[in-house]
Amino acid sequence: MNKTIKNLIIALVGLVVMVAAFIVVPMVWPEHITVAGTWVALLPPVIAIVLALITKEVYSSLFVGIVAGILMYARFDFLLTVDTLVSEFTANIGDSYNIGILIFLVILGILVALMNKAGGSRAYGEWATKRIKTRKSALLATFGLGVMIFVDDYFNCLTVGNIMRPVTDKHNISRAKLAYIIDATAAPICIIAPVSSWAAAVSGTISEVGNTTLNGFQVFLEAIPFNFYAILTIVTIITITLLNIEFGPMKRHEDNAIATGDLFTEGDKPYREDEGEVSSKGKVIDLVLPVVALIVFCILGMIYNGGILVNGGDIIDAFSNCDASVGLMIGGIFGLLFTIVFYLVRGVLTFKEITDCIPQGFKAMVPAILILCFAWTLCDVSRNLLEAGSFVQGILANQTLGYFLPAIFFVIALGIAFATGTSWGTFGILLALIIPEVGELSPQLLVACSAAMAGAVCGDHISPISDTTIMASAGAQSNHINHVKTQIPYALVVAGVSFVSYLIAGFVPLWYVMLPLSIVLMVGTLLVLKKVLDKRDAKVIEEKVAE
Repeated sequence: MNKTIKNLIIALVGLVVMVAAFIVVPMVWPEHITVAGTWVALLPPVIAIVLALITKEVYSSLFVGIVAGILMYARFDFLLTVDTLVSEFTANIGDSYNIGILIFLVILGILVALMNKAGGSRAYGEWATKRIKTRKSALLATFGLGVMIFVDDYFNCLTVGNIMRPVTDKHNISRAKLAYIIDATAAPICIIAPVSSWAAAVSGTISEVGNTTLNGFQVFLEAIPFNFYAILTIVTIITITLLNIEFGPMKRHEDNAIATGDLFTEGDKPYREDEGEVSSKGKVIDLVLPVVALIVFCILGMIYNGGILVNGGDIIDAFSNCDASVGLMIGGIFGLLFTIVFYLVRGVLTFKEITDCIPQGFKAMVPAILILCFAWTLCDVSRNLLEAGSFVQGILANQTLGYFLPAIFFVIALGIAFATGTSWGTFGILLALIIPEVGELSPQLLVACSAAMAGAVCGDHISPISDTTIMASAGAQSNHINHVKTQIPYALVVAGVSFVSYLIAGFVPLWYVMLPLSIVLMVGTLLVLKKVLDKRDAKVIEEKVAE
């Protein structure tokens, strides 16, 4: 049969089934049965994730997940489905917080285009290559920069990627590995950094729970030593880098990058634009100074938005009260203006060349913007229309397992964040269940709070629809599905050790006991894994020699 006719028949059959569903389902769906607040609320993101991993195409997968969720909400009422679909997209794209993040993304895209055009990125790459002489040192330098930029995960992902990409490319480090290092030093670092947008989110969430007398920021600080997933992720990066441990799909990407110089291995090569002619006047300062200025302006923008000028100059309160998207947007605008003036004064770019970089920077960020808009809409459908939070609260309403609460909350938070792609929304739901209305936290509840935050970060870390995961792909200029597939095995190993640690911590809620023990367990697990992998590789080599 002709392929065109076959595809036409499939399309017609699909159309007939769809029309039949819109006619039949509303007629047979009982009025008193609703899917809101049930397990079905988690189904749309699961559909999107599974399709993305199977098809390796993220846009259509996310859209199918959105439509599936809205169909369930609207009970296959055609007009209500269309109206809801349009309103959900417009509401999420037009949300003030989301708009701030999108503007910040565009500004960063323009800054990257400017730094490339000015020759700053090339000059920095040449300078760093002379000093960073091995793959190991390049990976550790990327990790170190990720740790240093702890203010916000979005800012971390894009800044670290844009600075270190020329260096890692020189040492044939795959884009998938770069994306993993970026992602693993974004949310996991921010969730244990006292001065960050994440600290502000957690503190605000705790303070808003009922009539609690607890100090949200104090609870956040006390929970840091129990955030095993975040801390063990850092331990893992250092250990696998020093010991050259690679496994899962990541090993194939790294082996291929080393052997052939192909940094992508499979899939498309997104975000890549022809830079055209690059200025010969570019120096290292043309990259370093704009980045430093951007960091400074973003920090100032966040504390200004948090009211530092009106609350007596308290930086901690300012971070707690700030709207991260507004602060980053303010910082981005001033950082961009500074960079433009600096390049004009330096004479490395003309005004015409600067204006040409504006659409180029915007185009470079279009893939990330599209995925974010789809992901935000899908999360909103699951969280608000289908009431995923109510489903989780119903599960935990009668929880009486006491000592096992930390491990239980870790697993549930991981599942919710993976399915919905939001860590903030996840610990926003769970912390409200853990924090008591009055009084102090018991040791077990404090560990449970940290477990909820750790599980949220873990689920967010491995979710294909997480905005942080998407931005890590954008920062590394990696194929998004490649990043997700190669990252999951590493994250799950850390999650497994974290789960065991939370099981023990429920009985021994002492950070000075559990933190060293969890680190020993993590390093021991990686050493055992390395031994197993080395034996397997040796066997493969022997078989090839025998052939």
